[in-house]
Amino acid sequence: MFSFQGENILSVNQLDRDSIEHIFSIAKKMEPYAKKQKRTQVLNGAILANLFFEPSTRTRVSFGTAFNLLGDLVRETTGLQSSALAKGESLYDTARVISAYADAVAMRHPDAGSVAEFATGSDVPVINGGDGPNEHPTQALLDLLTIDRELSRFGTGIDGMHIALVGDLKYGRTVHSLSKLLSHYKDIRFTMVAPDGLQMPQSILDVVDNAGHRIEVVSKMEGNLAADIVYQTRIQEERFPSQEEANKYRGGFRISQAIYDAHCKPSSVLMHPLPRDSRSDANELDNDLNNNDNLAIFRQVQNGVLIRMALFALTLGVENQVEKHEVEVPWFSRKRES
Repeated sequence: MFSFQGENILSVNQLDRDSIEHIFSIAKKMEPYAKKQKRTQVLNGAILANLFFEPSTRTRVSFGTAFNLLGDLVRETTGLQSSALAKGESLYDTARVISAYADAVAMRHPDAGSVAEFATGSDVPVINGGDGPNEHPTQALLDLLTIDRELSRFGTGIDGMHIALVGDLKYGRTVHSLSKLLSHYKDIRFTMVAPDGLQMPQSILDVVDNAGHRIEVVSKMEGNLAADIVYQTRIQEERFPSQEEANKYRGGFRISQAIYDAHCKPSSVLMHPLPRDSRSDANELDNDLNNNDNLAIFRQVQNGVLIRMALFALTLGVENQVEKHEVEVPWFSRKRES
């Protein structure tokens, strides 16, 4: 099993099934703190450098929230133009400087391999919050935890499930990382639903195929959504060579309640890495799905905080000390009612 303390989390390739399940076990221990039933100050005085050089709301705030819930402080930098990188500083030099200030780093950058390059200069653990079209390991872990929890509602599990990955599978880093994690499980049926120009890269298909799973590559949603998990993705406009090219695919793989009723199973769980594009000409997951009990997108968000709390605790070596540093929660919170 992967040794977490002091290590960087850069790629799902670092993890095997035992490591994944260990992360999940620690994430479960974090639920009382995320629900404000308890507080912990296990990392009191520690500092997270939250470096997001690419637009993000949900992931950036999730990392910061996870660190705060463990009792510590967050310092943020957002946007390349607001950093010394805009002045020509190398990622290595930036890492040497930032790691002198912080105890951990969460980082997002638009270029593939950039977070790993940054990590070569860091003296503290670095967690990859997304590096261009390459990987998004914490999103893949929270997606996998969500899948596990959602399927348990129906008395099934990840082994032997059927998942339909839908939309932009070429540029969607979340489905790349998730597919790699799923390769550690058994007898999964993958249906890759995407237009011909946005299909899953062959390198990812090879990983899934070499692990012994079944793969169907299709170019239409009709007849291909009756899966246990339907994972919809946003068209990654920012990664296309032009806006005109991206617009060709806008709204072509939209799931509404009517499409769900016609093509999904009554138990099909709907997931999306967020943000979902709710503009009328896109709307990957229509707003009329908001009252569908199997829409899991906001439960994914909650699971993301748990996963990131677990990774901070593991990489900073405090996973077995969290309860020893508990204090009371004095304020009112509806989270405790959920």
